[in-house]
Amino acid sequence: MENDELYQKCVSDLEKLCKEIPERSVGSEGNRQATSYFEKELSSSGWKSEISELDVIDWEDGGAALHVADQSFHVLASPYSLGCSVQAPLVSVSCLEELKRKDISGKILLLHNDIAKEQLMPKNFVFYNPAEHQKIIALLEQMGPAAIISATSRNAALAGGSYPFPLIEDGDFDIPSVYMTEEEGKKLLSCTGMPTMLQSRSTRIPAKSYNVAARKGKNKDERIVLTAHIDAKKGSPGAIDNATGVVTLLILAELLKNYDGDRYLEIVAFNGEDYYAAPGQMDYIKKNQGRFDTILLNINIDGAGYKEGKSAFSFFDVPETIKATSNEMLARFDGITEGKLWPQGDHSIFIQYGCPAIAVSSQWFLEHIDSQDITHTPKDNLEIVDGRKLVEIAEALHWLIKKTDSR
Repeated sequence: MENDELYQKCVSDLEKLCKEIPERSVGSEGNRQATSYFEKELSSSGWKSEISELDVIDWEDGGAALHVADQSFHVLASPYSLGCSVQAPLVSVSCLEELKRKDISGKILLLHNDIAKEQLMPKNFVFYNPAEHQKIIALLEQMGPAAIISATSRNAALAGGSYPFPLIEDGDFDIPSVYMTEEEGKKLLSCTGMPTMLQSRSTRIPAKSYNVAARKGKNKDERIVLTAHIDAKKGSPGAIDNATGVVTLLILAELLKNYDGDRYLEIVAFNGEDYYAAPGQMDYIKKNQGRFDTILLNINIDGAGYKEGKSAFSFFDVPETIKATSNEMLARFDGITEGKLWPQGDHSIFIQYGCPAIAVSSQWFLEHIDSQDITHTPKDNLEIVDGRKLVEIAEALHWLIKKTDSR
């Protein structure tokens, strides 16, 4: 395809994923439509594809309400939480030490201040799970509050652009929970000790989602694995997080449709990067146990195509030969620059297994990762995307793969 044709394909694919398909959250019908579309597009480009079924949970938010005497407070149901209808005294906790010594059993617990500063990692999340988070979760389960309210501010690096963010987002954690703004939490603090009524109509729904992988090439002991996550947060179009990554893979698949090199290429759409259990990533790890040493390079695309600034390629333990070729690539493509290292993506899986990786994103996004208010919100829509950047990324990766294959 010529450049203009690739751009038109890019626009069409983005429209499909972000507008025609209304939702790509794990377990949703839209998520299944997205993976089906991805698989069909790969097949049309001559790739042999494989679909892996994943047991997941969809989630329905029926709303929540909090009342203390004649006061009402605005709360949101925590994603994947169980629902509840609870009346109990309100107790507040601001730090881990206070949690250890306070009687919270059977009460409605307000978590605020230091203990609510960053989103708690899901209890069974294996890639990043600080000891303090694990301790907080374990204490909550041991001490048994009737329900949890968290008052949170902003933490873009861990929770995206949402305000407030859900402190707990974990389908394996069974204490009902809701969350509110930091300002609303300060008002609620004055009600400590008072009878409190919390209702949350949050429902878990057993569902299916899928990973999609496609392969081409000769030597299975020399793999280049190209990845992007196809899921998005519920309520967000997920344009740069991460329809742009998926679409870049589809453009690259078209450019590589006649590939006949020695390297073994894998294109993988992960399902679960924006989901508490990372099921697609866990499934990939299980199927590749003992085989990560055959991966020469992972290239992961996430957050690419933002309309401002250049595209950014970040290099993690890349061998000198590949880095030298990558430097040639950076010199050839004006819209691409070397980016700073960042861990918040699926490339971290490969790094943990000792594989070199290149993470592809947007320079603007990396520079504002701790302050942006776009990802995981309705603002992450096609108005912020420049599709020509995706075409350039795909062409650059195509050039890099061909050069790597010939050396």
